[in-house]
Amino acid sequence: MSLKQSQLSTLAKELDRSYKTLLEEVRDELETPQHEQYIELIDRGPADSADEAIGDALADINLAIIDRHVSEIRDIEAARARIKDGSFGTCVDCGGEIGFERLQAYPTAKRCLGCQQQHEKLYANQRTHTL
Repeated sequence: MSLKQSQLSTLAKELDRSYKTLLEEVRDELETPQHEQYIELIDRGPADSADEAIGDALADINLAIIDRHVSEIRDIEAARARIKDGSFGTCVDCGGEIGFERLQAYPTAKRCLGCQQQHEKLYANQRTHTL
């Protein structure tokens, strides 16, 4: 049983909402002063190695947040492309159907639950993001 048009429309709206939210969050991260605590440390005088380490940690955290948001944006764009080409809701591994309930919980899912569990077992030790 494939997705009904009303289900597809609901999921497309959720993808659009998430996309807009993520774009706003990335813009906010990039436009606002990111490291107010670090700036305060620098303004106090010469930064010691602990102050520099804190600043570096804050920078790494911000980069990780932006990286995660960009990854989610790409997943949404890929899901939108699957909607356009008619493959949305079809597992990329087995070709089976991805259930509506799974797509409601995770609209960018590209695997059915069984294949996703298998994928996670096979690739559990591989890291996907590094700074």
